[in-house]
Amino acid sequence: MGFSGVTYPVIERYSRPGMSALWSQESLLRTWLDVEILACEGWAKLGKIPADALDAIRAKAQFDTEKVLEREKETKHDVAAFVSVVQEAVGEAGRFIHLGMTSSDVVDTAFAYRMTKSADLVLGELDRVLAITKKRAIAEKDIPMMGRTHGIHAEPTTMGTKWLLWHDAFKRSRKRLVAAREEISVGKISGAVGNYAHLPPEVERHVCESLGLRVDTLSTQVITRDRFAAYFNALALLASTIEMVGTEIRHLQRTEVSEVREGFTKGQKGSSAMPHKRNPISAENLCGLARLLRSMAFPAMENVALWHERDISHSSVERVIGADANILADYMLARLAGVLENLEIFPQQMLENLNRLQGVIFSQRVLITLCERGLSRDDAYKLVQEHALGALDKREPFLGRLKKDTRVTSVVTPGELDKIFDLKAYFQNLDYMFAKVLES
Repeated sequence: MGFSGVTYPVIERYSRPGMSALWSQESLLRTWLDVEILACEGWAKLGKIPADALDAIRAKAQFDTEKVLEREKETKHDVAAFVSVVQEAVGEAGRFIHLGMTSSDVVDTAFAYRMTKSADLVLGELDRVLAITKKRAIAEKDIPMMGRTHGIHAEPTTMGTKWLLWHDAFKRSRKRLVAAREEISVGKISGAVGNYAHLPPEVERHVCESLGLRVDTLSTQVITRDRFAAYFNALALLASTIEMVGTEIRHLQRTEVSEVREGFTKGQKGSSAMPHKRNPISAENLCGLARLLRSMAFPAMENVALWHERDISHSSVERVIGADANILADYMLARLAGVLENLEIFPQQMLENLNRLQGVIFSQRVLITLCERGLSRDDAYKLVQEHALGALDKREPFLGRLKKDTRVTSVVTPGELDKIFDLKAYFQNLDYMFAKVLES
């Protein structure tokens, strides 16, 4: 089962079976049945359902999915059709099923349960991504490469720092998802408008505790939808972080850069027309799917404002985004983990790119040194810019131009200039940066 009941072979290949099964029609009805039986147990504890009737319910309560769907054509109400089919299966004791309950008691509690289980699966896949980014950040900590702003060479950084940045961002995603999971892990069995008029709080408590949920602090006929909106927004932000990583990989794999490359399996083809092509297809795929996953946060927020104690405008939306968003997030994380685990890096190409611009990437160190030696910032900036742009235009070594200018050498010796052009100066605080992220 894929998005909204549609099969998507590619998604299925990467998404774990547990997530897809969780959002199948069979799982939906099975969870409804669990809620109904647990409610009967709660009633039995209070002496409202005889022990022999509870035994019969436990033994005989079942459903046939096709029969439920066929009955729904008649009732035009899915829960009513489901309850009718289950009651018939149980027989006489079936009269106790759905006692005092409204449809949303079943639907919302089951939805919260499946959303919570989905969150656990997403968090498990996210932990895999976190482990990979941490491992590679440490392994590639000291590999120098060009840092870029506006897509233009700026100052040196390291490949390990990129991994560390991704790791840090995914840590925040995890924190948001954990918080959102906490928000959605609630159930409600409080009746038609949430006033417990036809069933006591003890029944609700038994159902929720049995499912590993908390009792909602206050519900109307439904669980208030800001809870679920928080979760879908956490997934949307996760999608944006995945896109951030995918976009960076795509840029670094461009022919003119060639610093990283997605893994390429035996027999894989990059193009139907051009045999030489190796394209960042997974990163592109993830960037595109991020747009789709983010789009599901907006209708989730629109679901918060319902009429009075409830309407069902939220229901149709959640039947789509509940399955789609969770399956998609699971798929994207699994796909990303594969990309990151097999990402090839090219340190020699990184070093060559560092040296492409005649050494002008050291311009700020020259500027600061001249200011420290007494030049005004404006004068120093003009002087450094003159030689930096000249070095670029004429393809002359920046350091050589500085050594020929007496305005520079009168305050900075050639030997001191050589020390300014030292990559190690940019990495002196790497340990501090890594400790901030990995020890927090």
